[in-house]
Amino acid sequence: MKITVSNAINERDREALYKGLSSYNSQFIDRSNWGDLSVFMHDDAGRAQAGLIASRKGNWLSIHFLWVNEALRGSGAGSQLMQAAEQSAREQGCRFALVDTFSFQARPFYEKLGYELQMTLEDFPGDGQSVYYLKKRL
Repeated sequence: MKITVSNAINERDREALYKGLSSYNSQFIDRSNWGDLSVFMHDDAGRAQAGLIASRKGNWLSIHFLWVNEALRGSGAGSQLMQAAEQSAREQGCRFALVDTFSFQARPFYEKLGYELQMTLEDFPGDGQSVYYLKKRL
């Protein structure tokens, strides 16, 4: 056996890791309600002006990314994306939603939508910053 360390991820190794981990986890986790979810707002020219990328993991909607063009911030676009994602997740059997946000991002926005702080990880990604993990019952 030989250990290698790299700052790049080899696709073949990534696939082997995912396959091995998935095989082991499948003994314990029902993945029948796992899948991707996206919600986007496009302008008349078809350009994305706001979007949300998430995944369903069993009973959970896991929100990975939410972006709203600065010109649309404060217009309710972000709330509309979140509500559409939550509704779709509910229709597909999700009962909870999880989101994380950095201290320089949108914690008050998520709390206004009913998300509750579950955990704070301080000094992440750097000194003086934090990441917040928030949960909502759908």
